[in-house]
Amino acid sequence: MALFRRNKQTIGLDIGSGFVKAAVIDHSSEEPRLLRLASLPLVSDAIVEGEIMDPPLVIDTIQAVIQTLGVRNRAVVTAVGGRDVIVKKIQMERMSESDAREVIRWEAEQYVPFDMENVQLDFQILDPAGDGMQMNVLLVAAKRDLVDQRLVLLADAGLTAPVVDVDAFALFNAFEYNYPTASSGIAALVNVGHEIATVIVHQDGVPLVTRDVPFGSKHLREDLRRMHGLSSEEAEGVVHGKGSRSGEIDRLLYERGSELALGIERATTFLSMDGGIGTGLGAVYLSGGAARTPRLQDAISDRLRVRIEVLNPLQRLEIGPEAMADLPDEESAAMWMLPVGLALRAPV
Repeated sequence: MALFRRNKQTIGLDIGSGFVKAAVIDHSSEEPRLLRLASLPLVSDAIVEGEIMDPPLVIDTIQAVIQTLGVRNRAVVTAVGGRDVIVKKIQMERMSESDAREVIRWEAEQYVPFDMENVQLDFQILDPAGDGMQMNVLLVAAKRDLVDQRLVLLADAGLTAPVVDVDAFALFNAFEYNYPTASSGIAALVNVGHEIATVIVHQDGVPLVTRDVPFGSKHLREDLRRMHGLSSEEAEGVVHGKGSRSGEIDRLLYERGSELALGIERATTFLSMDGGIGTGLGAVYLSGGAARTPRLQDAISDRLRVRIEVLNPLQRLEIGPEAMADLPDEESAAMWMLPVGLALRAPV
């Protein structure tokens, strides 16, 4: 009999600009089981474009979310993203992974517009079995200050983070688990959050490029209040498809959706020109709190002429009895993509 049981639960903690969300997934059986979900809104401008403006308030919110989960574990998996993180497919002279690790920092200098003394790097060889002179490598670079600030914030909240992931990879993790057959071909996964829409273009299960588009529920609500005189509550309802809408409001939502569609198109075009993929975007998959904004799917479909689907990151998860009361309705399930993707990481 073992005296000490290794913890087999993972807490995925998403510290966004609009909400702090957490998911707990148990990995002790063959299939991951969702145990709990919890979220609390953040006061406006507590986090702006990924920068924490009010640390004590954010810390209090994190602690309240963890307390709601009712878990003893204080180790979480969290993620960083935004303009201080770069994910890029590059080409290098073919070599072993160990040799590549020795030279990756020198190679990255050509592609990373940050001070290399303040960068954390990682990479993945995409074609290890290839026989050409060149190999394709997925390069990931994050400013060290960004990671350190996140770790300090968590420490002040009484938490540790054995794993700090990248937003795009955690989102793709949830997508790949819940939609295993949808990762073939060329598609875009778009997480529409509070301030930013993260666009991940992937081919045959490999994320190849990420782009942040300044489109989110915050901007939509501000436009609705400023241009159409809606109250905060009315604007919130419109963004989530509730309440009546005039033709003028529908046109505004369509125009903003077209701007997001342009951002998706540019990400795909850039990758094609960079030699990453050919033409032929097959689908756009939407997640995030603003994924079901009215007219958004219409605008993307009209511009890109592809199939649009709103994702549910809980659809293949086994649901534990403790989580039944936490489950969101189908309309809001898409907002849990990032914390679920983080919690799907097996404990380290």
